[in-house]
Amino acid sequence: MKKMLILFAFSLSIILYSCSDESTAPNEGNGRIKMYMVDAPADYDSINIVVERVEVHKANSGEEGEWFVINNETRTFNLLDLRNGANVVLGDTFLTAGHYTQIRLIIGAGSYIVVNGITYPLEIPSGMQTGVKLIHGFNIQAGVVYELVLDFDAEKSIVITGTGDYSLKPTIRVVAMALSGSISGIVLPPDVLTSVWTVSGTDTITTYSDIIGAFKLMALLEGTYDVYITPSNPAYRDTVITDVSVEAGLDTDIGVVTIFP
Repeated sequence: MKKMLILFAFSLSIILYSCSDESTAPNEGNGRIKMYMVDAPADYDSINIVVERVEVHKANSGEEGEWFVINNETRTFNLLDLRNGANVVLGDTFLTAGHYTQIRLIIGAGSYIVVNGITYPLEIPSGMQTGVKLIHGFNIQAGVVYELVLDFDAEKSIVITGTGDYSLKPTIRVVAMALSGSISGIVLPPDVLTSVWTVSGTDTITTYSDIIGAFKLMALLEGTYDVYITPSNPAYRDTVITDVSVEAGLDTDIGVVTIFP
């Protein structure tokens, strides 16, 4: 009987090992990908996106390549929560080393937008069929973690149709974390809502100061930026902070900026 129990335990351990997910297990040929999502603000109560699956596409020589799932847990995100440094992890897993060419978000049913307290269904063309595809080439190296940021622009992504329906046509920047930094600060007085923005290439990156006046501009490529502060109250003057230097992997704190009538 003792021998039979030992054999049973040994057999069970083999079965459990064989059923483990080898595609997500670290080994000498695997690197790791970690994908974050952040957002720019928009003038809505909430924008809620149901993400069923996150995939990446690997290029193979002479073939069409193949898709690898990096997260298949269905989750709902309110994009407007993801600003001023807040983020969510879309996926964190191991991948075989090689060159990857695309990212794909499979959107599930139930996405919606809330405008002035009223909830509307949010249509996402092709999101539930072929997925939202983002062209972004990157290399996974064995033993190395590759981190990237998906920066949603909610305001640019929302489209109101002629029938009054709401549609999401995602405008998303994809930036490698190793190549990017951020700019933060505090705008006073804090009770004046301000738009804080800068320009990176052809993209305008925007956020709003929060209830204490704090802000953070995320996923900025290394370089020098002018930071524009635009108060919502017309009684206050616009302000610009010039020549703010951003280094990869670091946050540049510009301190307290006081806006004046």
